[in-house]
Amino acid sequence: MDLSGKHTVVTGAGRGIGEALARAFHDRGARVTLADLAGAPQVAADIGGDRAVGLDADIATERGNEQLIAAAREAFGPVDLFFANAGVGTGTDLSTTEDVWDTAFDVNVHAHRWAAKYLIDEWLERGEGYFCSTASAAGLLAQIGSAPYTLTKRAAVAFAEWMAITYGDQGIRVSCLCPQGVNTAMINGGDGGITGGDVVKAAGAVLEPGDVAAAVVEAIELERFFVLPHPEVADYMQLKANDPERWLGGMRKLQRRVMGA
Repeated sequence: MDLSGKHTVVTGAGRGIGEALARAFHDRGARVTLADLAGAPQVAADIGGDRAVGLDADIATERGNEQLIAAAREAFGPVDLFFANAGVGTGTDLSTTEDVWDTAFDVNVHAHRWAAKYLIDEWLERGEGYFCSTASAAGLLAQIGSAPYTLTKRAAVAFAEWMAITYGDQGIRVSCLCPQGVNTAMINGGDGGITGGDVVKAAGAVLEPGDVAAAVVEAIELERFFVLPHPEVADYMQLKANDPERWLGGMRKLQRRVMGA
């Protein structure tokens, strides 16, 4: 896909990976609608020009996704590429409260299908459209320390795969971003205890958002499904498939190392 002149929508674009994606798409000549709970209008203003608009949007509800897509169409016309990037990393184990579980599923999973719901008819009529999502290496493997993150990111990968299988012969292209550590607020937060971010930092290199965005642009231009900015993730996937007992043992070993057990 040539991004020049295309209308792209990026959620979670007020900072981090989403902001980097929006900037990279704009640099390639795309018109960009940035959306986030906060910060998107400021980033759009910083990008400048008449090809970027920032919207305050809550994609944790179906209505919020419907309104975002309507507003994006009003700003720049039909959407060519939608990047469901917004995500949350809250929750730990089985004691996690139901409201945290609900938020994780709403933002990390349901927002993807809600967006697709309001895009798919137009895309099928046009015979083209591009759906992208940010999952995580956790969606292919697991996130030590967070059951909600593991489950919802695994579901995000599954939804992207389903989209690619179901609509791939009808002109719909799909890419799924699955990084490990990225230098964002998600892995740098925490209350002083051991967090998922600590595990990610211990597992390998921490990339900058701009590095991830560059990998995404390359994948989109090649129309490649998986975007793996950390190439070692592919090796872990192969180990998991070929020798699951060894992979599980390695994950427990990493858990012990990080948790200090």
